[in-house]
Amino acid sequence: MSIETRVDEHCIVAKATTNSIDASNASAFRTAMRAVIENHDRIVIDLGDVEFIDSAGIGTLIACLRASGERQGQLRLCSLNRPVQALFELMRMHRIFEVHSDSISARASMA
Repeated sequence: MSIETRVDEHCIVAKATTNSIDASNASAFRTAMRAVIENHDRIVIDLGDVEFIDSAGIGTLIACLRASGERQGQLRLCSLNRPVQALFELMRMHRIFEVHSDSISARASMA
């Protein structure tokens, strides 16, 4: 699993380059994100390409949020498509994560 990153003056945007985050790749996603979290305090995870996420994927995102919080960092999610957004609402994850419609608004929330 790879992620694409871009850094600006406010934060780093990490884009998941997969159509799913599930039991088959959640560990690899967590490993890729670990390096980002260790080196940056303000992180946006762009899930625009992710069409499916299961409990392992949700667990990985929670682990990222927890790791970022332990470093007094900020983590935002953005660009959730309909199926992922619906799952987040069903599981009430939208109350745990700060979710934005796009990376611009997510980055601005940390400025």
